[in-house]
Amino acid sequence: MMMKFTALLAALLSMLTLPLTVSANTLYKCQGPDGRMTYTNQKTHQKCEIIAQDKPVSTFSSPPQRSAKQPTPADFPRVNDDQQKARDNDRRAILEQELANEQKNLDAARKELSEQENLIMPDERIAGGGVQGGKREARVQLFRDKVSLHERNIESIRREITKLK
Repeated sequence: MMMKFTALLAALLSMLTLPLTVSANTLYKCQGPDGRMTYTNQKTHQKCEIIAQDKPVSTFSSPPQRSAKQPTPADFPRVNDDQQKARDNDRRAILEQELANEQKNLDAARKELSEQENLIMPDERIAGGGVQGGKREARVQLFRDKVSLHERNIESIRREITKLK
């Protein structure tokens, strides 16, 4: 036991006394005997030069500088304010019509769901008068999904309407 400790201590001391010539923050560009260039953080050959020391090395270049916005050409088609307001009003009318239609579809889907939840099909019955819950739930889930779809559509249309000027 004592010999193992002594050997371990000797190994640690010898490692500490080795000269530390390589820094983890130093980057070398080395040319090997075959002429190939190697980039490393360890000086491996005689023909090595320091290319970066104590600086972060990044493989990403900085984003290109954006030039100032180009002015709109004079011959570019423009829409006057009255025409744009008319377009916005048309869009609002279309969205409100879609909202009304979607609300009608939601009401119909809810009514249909309510009917299906109260209905038990013959193939969903089991001997003794019980009901197979799995079959019924699978059938009714389709109607719940339909209601959910119409509710999401209404939310989306309302968001679009609030974005209008």
